[in-house]
Amino acid sequence: MKIVFATNNQNKLSEIRNILGSEFEIVSLHDIGCTEDIPETGNTLEENALIKARYVYNKYGLSCFADDTGLEVEALGGAPGVRSARYDGITDHDSEANMRKLLRELGDNNNRKAQFRTVIALLLKTSNQLISHTFEGKIEGHIALTKQGTAGFGYDPLFVPIGYQQSFAQLGMDIKNQISHRARAVKQLADYLKQLNS
Repeated sequence: MKIVFATNNQNKLSEIRNILGSEFEIVSLHDIGCTEDIPETGNTLEENALIKARYVYNKYGLSCFADDTGLEVEALGGAPGVRSARYDGITDHDSEANMRKLLRELGDNNNRKAQFRTVIALLLKTSNQLISHTFEGKIEGHIALTKQGTAGFGYDPLFVPIGYQQSFAQLGMDIKNQISHRARAVKQLADYLKQLNS
């Protein structure tokens, strides 16, 4: 099955392809000639995922899924949340700046509980209808006092999942792809697609 993943983020694309395996042909926005920067104007992860999926479906008429992911820190009232990629407020997708701001905002707060949450919105074109579905995956953990490890991307050097002593960036992609918020959402997506295919 060929399906568009509404991203040009190569890290996300690789992660999704590894999780889904060869049963699905996952193509990126670049692969379908979409060079626009799709605006993420929603106030929730769900809204942003749907905005991106609808944009691709309406413009290209292709089955598509899109995701939005947020890091939600308890002591910060759920921030950075839907603004995770632009948390520093100056640049977009500047992981270093975002992590510096997060550590600054938390300071020496002892409550470092956090969770990563991914929402995937699927728009699937069938012979007689358009199927719309969302999937959610989350993983709880805490924010480390300092960055740990160099693998992964985003907030991975700061996030330590429950049951582990190391950050996502230290655990590496193989383990992360088995336990992460995105892996959990993608597994639901894959199970759903396989069920439709059977």
